[in-house]
Amino acid sequence: MSLFIRLTSSKGTIVIEGEIPTPYGQWDSRIRAYRAPGYCYRDIIKYLKRSGIPFEDHVLNPPPSPPISGTIKLHPFQKEAFERWMENGGWGVLCIATAGGKTFIGLKAIEVLKQSALILVPTLALIDQWVERIKEKLCIEAGVLGGGKHDIKWVTVSTYDSAYIHAEEFSDKFGLLIADEVHHLFAPGYSQIAEMLVAPYRMGLTSTLHRADMRHLDAPRLIGGVVYEASHKQLAGTYLAPFEYKKVFVDLTPEEKAEYDKLWSTYKSYILKNNLQMRSEKDFQRLIMLSAFDPEAREAILARNRAIKIALNSEEKMRFLANMLKGSKEKTLIFTLHNSLVYAISKRFLIPAITYQTTESERRIVLSKFKTGEYRAIVTSQVLDEGIDVPDASRGIVLSGTGSPRQQIQRLGRLLRKSDGKVALLIEVVSRETKEAEISLRRHRKPDLKNSARER
Repeated sequence: MSLFIRLTSSKGTIVIEGEIPTPYGQWDSRIRAYRAPGYCYRDIIKYLKRSGIPFEDHVLNPPPSPPISGTIKLHPFQKEAFERWMENGGWGVLCIATAGGKTFIGLKAIEVLKQSALILVPTLALIDQWVERIKEKLCIEAGVLGGGKHDIKWVTVSTYDSAYIHAEEFSDKFGLLIADEVHHLFAPGYSQIAEMLVAPYRMGLTSTLHRADMRHLDAPRLIGGVVYEASHKQLAGTYLAPFEYKKVFVDLTPEEKAEYDKLWSTYKSYILKNNLQMRSEKDFQRLIMLSAFDPEAREAILARNRAIKIALNSEEKMRFLANMLKGSKEKTLIFTLHNSLVYAISKRFLIPAITYQTTESERRIVLSKFKTGEYRAIVTSQVLDEGIDVPDASRGIVLSGTGSPRQQIQRLGRLLRKSDGKVALLIEVVSRETKEAEISLRRHRKPDLKNSARER
């Protein structure tokens, strides 16, 4: 048996020639060599060096490297986060509050390591944001993968969707993987990106890692565990604006209440009749499966959904919003769950709207005019929840949302850009005695929001 091996990459895997087994490879009789997933590259190298086994490494094949002339300056907490990540071997997740400048830590990793980098983002708007920051701070042009573009460069920014499609093609091109809004990486399918890439350095960025399906527990294997955390509570007042939180309960109109009760009774009757327990997302998924062949189950789900829509879109919420906007000069972001309410508010109050249907050029114009103060309010569904750099706003009004603590944290983060004398205010409007009240409670399971807010 030879005591010398050769490492190469092949379509998202590491080929280990030389017939020396490692803890990470499986024998592939077709090529008479061991083969391991791409993400094991880092650990294979460590194992071979630790074992004193000589080897040739031909795995990484990066694009040409441009000169980097920028220098990234970090706040003390950002510097600490970066140092923790470096001490962990350039591997791990940084959980930092929205508006805490996670992008700059990622850019610092590129500057210091001088490794070719793939940056994963969930939306095309975030591609634009990263590309601008890379040009501004590192003085290089980034490649783009997504939105009809396929340009692989030394630093490339890609949507998760596009990276999933093309991961096999560029699995050996990057030494550093930066996953922005890293909780997306653990979704079914997207996790294959991390498995196929050979990148020995990996950084995950998010405000909160937790996923309802618990797939975030795969983080240590694919990108590393959490190595640093900084919540809104820790950063507010020094690096972010201080904030207050207020929850307001409103009543359904008599007509809305009657219809809500009727629909909710239809749903609950089916649940009780069939002795079903609705304690988790999995329980509700089982009900959805039942609806595929049980007409009564389908009717129950439709009744539930219509009831919740009444609670989320109640007329009293619109009256509350009218009172808040009347004569106000506060720069305000209005958040809803459904696009139908976004457009209804936009039409009723003559407020610009941003949804997934808004074109890139229109979004840029709206945000630009909001920044200058020409627009005092924007109404949006969920498209501004994640990652997009939103101009300074001092007030947020949440008319409806999911039960996700992450969404609540992200919406709060839209308000926390610091300015002299500013105290941000997040107002959550909830329909009393409806399912929405329970949904609202679930949103506040994140300690840094619940415990640091002053609920009035």
